Amino acid sequence: MASRIANAAKGIRFSSSATAANPWLAERVAIKEHAGPAAETWRKVSIYVCIPAVIAASANAYNLWAKHQAHLEHERHEGHESVKYPYMRLRAKAFPWGDDSLFFNPEVNM
Repeated sequence: MASRIANAAKGIRFSSSATAANPWLAERVAIKEHAGPAAETWRKVSIYVCIPAVIAASANAYNLWAKHQAHLEHERHEGHESVKYPYMRLRAKAFPWGDDSLFFNPEVNM
């Protein structure tokens, strides 16, 4: 028992060199040999496909955001009027903080 612990401390595993005699170890070695090329394939996919796709999606999102901001700025300068329809903003009882809802934004909401 003490020799197993000493060998484990040195980095030598017990009974791990006889792969032909142990079918479980032979299967593990085969899986490890197969996993190397598969892992390399997925590493290349991650680097050469996923990263450029994320960069392209980020650029697209930024362009859409910039167009939306330009449109909102145009609407602020244009000064469109909001129509107060009688069926909008019906209140049975006033809010404690005022007439508008808690999340009311006068620049965006009517």
